[in-house]
Amino acid sequence: MSKLKPRERDTIVQALRAGVVPKLGLRHIQVGRAREIEELVKDMDRIADGGSAIRFIIGEYGSGKTFFMNLIRLVALEKGLVVMFGDLAPDRRIHATGGQARGLYAEMARNLATRTKPDGGALASVVERFVSQAQHDAEAQDQPTVEIIRQRLAHFEELTGGFDFAQVIRRYWEGHETGDEELKSAAIRWLRGEFTTRTDARKALGVRTIVDDASVYDHLKLMSAFVCEAGYKGLLVGLDEMVNLYKLTSSQARNANYEQILRILNDVLQGSAENLGFLMGGTPEFLMNTRRGLYSYDALQSRLAENSFARDGLVDLSGPVIRLASLTPEDLFVLLANIRAVMQGDSATLPDDALEAFMVHCSDRIGEAYFRTPRNTVTAFVNLLAVLEQNPGVAWSDLIEKLDIAQDGGDDMSDVDEIVGTVPHTDELASFRL
Repeated sequence: MSKLKPRERDTIVQALRAGVVPKLGLRHIQVGRAREIEELVKDMDRIADGGSAIRFIIGEYGSGKTFFMNLIRLVALEKGLVVMFGDLAPDRRIHATGGQARGLYAEMARNLATRTKPDGGALASVVERFVSQAQHDAEAQDQPTVEIIRQRLAHFEELTGGFDFAQVIRRYWEGHETGDEELKSAAIRWLRGEFTTRTDARKALGVRTIVDDASVYDHLKLMSAFVCEAGYKGLLVGLDEMVNLYKLTSSQARNANYEQILRILNDVLQGSAENLGFLMGGTPEFLMNTRRGLYSYDALQSRLAENSFARDGLVDLSGPVIRLASLTPEDLFVLLANIRAVMQGDSATLPDDALEAFMVHCSDRIGEAYFRTPRNTVTAFVNLLAVLEQNPGVAWSDLIEKLDIAQDGGDDMSDVDEIVGTVPHTDELASFRL
């Protein structure tokens, strides 16, 4: 294991205490999921080789979906891919008519990351890398740089929205050449999906279109083609909290989003997308509920159905759906030991006996859910270590006996049930009760 930096340690500890996934240092605490990671690494290689991939990461609240997706995000960066990650929310979804889809795209574009800028905000440097390479090639071939850019982006005009995308990159070069920072800034704003009206875009850049609700997926395909032209291997798009689609009260809005997911799925499975991958994280309800989940859409249910032979302990990780298996007691012990190493370093004072006693206590309190959804367990353990660190005279055995730990219910959909009862006109049979 590589040496832990103080900044990584602080980030990990603060995130785990809050029950969220740290952006840094995941390798220091990762345990288990070896086969799933191996399968996803193959996907990253496929994307880098010009292919495409889509995976639905399914697990209970607190089971480690976001952690797993962030881990794959780091793998993608190491493989030379560009990543765009975003969380769905009531005001951010894949398909909409009121700006919510453009809002999701803008969020992902702000989070765009590369290996040299893993924390996000890397879009400007990707564009800069492209124009710098074009300038270098132009000097080598004794041609105008704008002509090299035109040649490199010529095939974009065959793609939906590609003409204006190429025009915006040329305008960025124009601003780069003349020192017009305002023009460069306008080009980056357009690429991020921050223009809300076509009039503003036309005035600032001379283009007739913007990234809008209807063109989000087309722009993701354009972005994957562009990052390849800039010298990267491909684009990985991560969408977490997909359960927000399940919560939409309007069946029309849900189905429109599921149609968009079907379009992406078909493109990937048929090989129409290149150098592009998708990770979508959600709960079992989001996938399997036949009235509101993905399974409520027949075309998706048939494509995402489980392999009927993968039963009785047999697994199939080759399909689009990856279910995160429960951590084993051994995995959990290693996880707690890793957290102890992060927080206490080489001078760890908490013995292995304490880890075993802590696990027994949690198991007695919340049963097997403690293996399925380890988030609450981890948070309680970090709090335990924090108290021991700041109160040297306290015995760990006393603290463990007093520890109160509850099962992680996450967001248990109670708000959905309430909505269903109160808005009967937006969904067929919404108020029906057996």
